[in-house]
Amino acid sequence: MRHILVVNGIKVRRPVFLMGAPHSGADLLGRALKRSPGFHVTMGRTCVAHVVYAFARRPSISRSSGAARVIRDALAEAWQVVPGACAQCPEACREAGGVTGTGPCVSAASLNRFCDASPDLLYSATALLNAFPDARFVQLIRDGRDVAADMLADPACLAWFKPVMLSDETEFPNPFLGLSKGEHRDNWKSMPVAGKAALRWRSAIRLSAGLRQDLPADQLLTVRYEDLVRSPAQSLAALSAFLETQVSKVALYGRRLQPSAGRLRPADRELVEKVAKEELSRLGYLTS
Repeated sequence: MRHILVVNGIKVRRPVFLMGAPHSGADLLGRALKRSPGFHVTMGRTCVAHVVYAFARRPSISRSSGAARVIRDALAEAWQVVPGACAQCPEACREAGGVTGTGPCVSAASLNRFCDASPDLLYSATALLNAFPDARFVQLIRDGRDVAADMLADPACLAWFKPVMLSDETEFPNPFLGLSKGEHRDNWKSMPVAGKAALRWRSAIRLSAGLRQDLPADQLLTVRYEDLVRSPAQSLAALSAFLETQVSKVALYGRRLQPSAGRLRPADRELVEKVAKEELSRLGYLTS
């Protein structure tokens, strides 16, 4: 029997999950949905992050029989609309919701849809689908060179690239780190961070391609970050149709593309293009 989750007296139907490689635009779409009528969007609540990173670092856990219940319970906690709830949210989520106090940022009376745009949610996709069979997934794709440039400027991303993160207990293949075999461990530890960023992006793109094959068309929408910024009206029209709601354009006002040229050092750019050449080429970001 399908489990029905009820949060604040509201049945969770067709929840939305935004995912992609780091700095691919999931947070940007999260901001847009936060301003859309009827949506409660969470981004990086601690209770969800603990589960997401446990699944990311140990992929076998996400495929276990209890994974769906674990992540469903975490999201049920994150989606609660109670006094002080927003005080537990990261600053990025609070700022996106325009919260200046402790919240909540939404009124339970106005809600009918739930969404999560936590970082690295992509690695929990299987568990999320098992937890919510009617879920809608939106995956963001962005030029891997731009992703790498932003990752190199993000201390939270850089923390995952420390050699200590690759312990003897690490499972392989490990999509989170972008490694397929244990014998690549030593090479990864000595690799420049730009190469590690490229591996993470490459692996995320491969996971996204797998979702495209596994999920029905009415449950998965792929959005290019570049299209979202260059043609927001067209991109949000497609997203609105997919989610059957009107998605706000406010969060996209004033956004401009910042190409990686000039932001990546030449050696880093060369390494990223070498590591992720196949995916960059297939997606049209790299031409010979």
